[in-house]
Parts: sequence; C-alpha cells; structure tokens
Amino acid sequence: MSELLKEVSELERKSATAARLFDIRRIIGGLFVIYGVIVTIAGIHPSEADLKKAQGVHINLWTGLAMLVLGLFFLAWLKLRPAEAPGGADAGSGSDA
Repeated sequence: MSELLKEVSELERKSATAARLFDIRRIIGGLFVIYGVIVTIAGIHPSEADLKKAQGVHINLWTGLAMLVLGLFFLAWLKLRPAEAPGGADAGSGSDA
C-alpha cells in the first residue's frame, strides 16, 4: 500500500510542476519581454521617415518600454503568486478509515 501512496504523491508532484510550467502568465510575460526588447531597440534610433509617420513621437520606443513593463508585471505576478496544484491540499489528505 505504501508503494501506491509513493507513486500517487510522485504523480501529484509532477502534476504541480506541469501546472507551474505551463502557467499562461509565464508565456504572456516572456513574449511581451522578448517583443518589448526588440521594439525598444528598434525605437532607440528611428529613421526620419519613421518619425515623420508618427508625427515626431518615438512610438517604437514608448511601445517597447510599455511592452517591457507589462511583461515584467506578468512575470512578477507569477513569482509573487505561484500557481496552485490542481485539486489543492484537500486532494492529498483523503481519509483511510
């Protein structure tokens, strides 16, 4: 019976790891950070044509910085409030009467 309990606890641990790994906040935050870096780099030295199209506003720079902030917000949110395992703590405390 203890072998079965060990196997169940191992599967619960793997399930919790998978839930944290595929948390949507990690994916969204990572993509926004990557794209934010790319757009920010493109906006550091815009061409005159780009500035003229944007009426003198460094739109790529500001958009890239906003994307970076949003991506970092999602990653900080993930770090401060990690995903709970499916079933929570009640699933592992079943009574064996």
